[in-house]
Amino acid sequence: CTACFTCVERCPKDVRPAELIIAMRGQMVEGGRIPDTVGNALMGVFRQGNPTGLAREDRAGWRDGAPIKAAQEGCEVLYFVGCTPSYDPRGQPVARALARIMTAAGVDFGVLGTEESCCGNEVRRMGELGLFEMLVEENGELLRSIGARQLVTVSPHCFNTFKNEYGLDGLEVLHYTQLLARLIDEGRLQFAGALNATVTYHDPCFLGKQNHVFDEPRAVLQAIPGLRLVEMDRRRERSLCCEGGGGRMWAEGTNLEERLAHQRVHEAAETGAEILAVACPFCLLTLEDAVKAQGLEDRLQVRDINELVDQVLLR
Repeated sequence: CTACFTCVERCPKDVRPAELIIAMRGQMVEGGRIPDTVGNALMGVFRQGNPTGLAREDRAGWRDGAPIKAAQEGCEVLYFVGCTPSYDPRGQPVARALARIMTAAGVDFGVLGTEESCCGNEVRRMGELGLFEMLVEENGELLRSIGARQLVTVSPHCFNTFKNEYGLDGLEVLHYTQLLARLIDEGRLQFAGALNATVTYHDPCFLGKQNHVFDEPRAVLQAIPGLRLVEMDRRRERSLCCEGGGGRMWAEGTNLEERLAHQRVHEAAETGAEILAVACPFCLLTLEDAVKAQGLEDRLQVRDINELVDQVLLR
C-alpha cells in the first residue's frame, strides 16, 4: 500500500481501506515487526528530524550559499522546503529553483533552516502515530510562531498533512503549483525564452486524488512559452501512483511485482512527450529511476515543474 487512496476514491460504499492498512501498520510498529529500512527511517526522523538520518545541521545546505531570509525574521510566505528537497542531491535543485522563482516574483518569503523538521506525513502512514503526534505539536507551534500569512510546500505530502492534519487555522497552506499559478495570473512571473518541447504531466496522488489540485499544475505548464501539453490516458483522479508514498520509499525490495513507476514511464513515453513533468519530490526520484531502469533516457526526461519555470524565467 502506497497510501495513494485510489481505493478510497473509487469505493462505492465509502469504505476507507487505506486507513485500515495504516492502523494495521501501527500494530506492526508497536510490535517491532517492521522492515529495518522503515525502522531506520522512523529513527532518523526522531533523532535528526528527517528520514535519511542525516545531520540536522546540514538541512539548510540546499541553499548552496544563496542569501535567503530566515522566516524567524518575519515574512509573508513561509517556505517549507521538506526533507527530500533539503537533503537529496536531485531534490536540492528543485528547492533552489522555487526560491529563485519567488525572488523574481517579489514574494516576501523565508525558510526555517535547521529548525525545519519532517512534516510527518509518511511517519503517520508508516504507522508511527506517537511520533507523528509529537511532530504535529512541535512543528505546529513553530509554524504558528512565525506569523506568516501563507505556508508553501515543495512536496504534496507536506501540503497534505499541513492542510488536513495540523489544524493550522489562519495560515493558508499552498502547494507551490498553486502559488505559481496565482503569480502568473497576477502578472508577477514573466518568461524570457521558450522551451519548444512536448510535455506530459503526472498527477501526484497526494496533490490530485487526495486534495483535488489538478488544474493549477497544468495552467503553469501551459503558461510556459513553447511548451505543448499532451495527456496520458490515466490522469487526474485516474492517475497511476508512482509507488513512492506511504513509506514505500524506505521499504525497497519488499515485493517482486512489476513496479508501478515502470508502467508509468512507458505510459508517458507512449504520448510522444519529451518531458515527463512532476510536482512531487518522491515522483521525481521514482520516475527518474524508472526511466533509467527501462532504458528510456533517450526518449524521456523527468523534470519538476519548478525547474521548467526557472529555466525560462525573466529575472
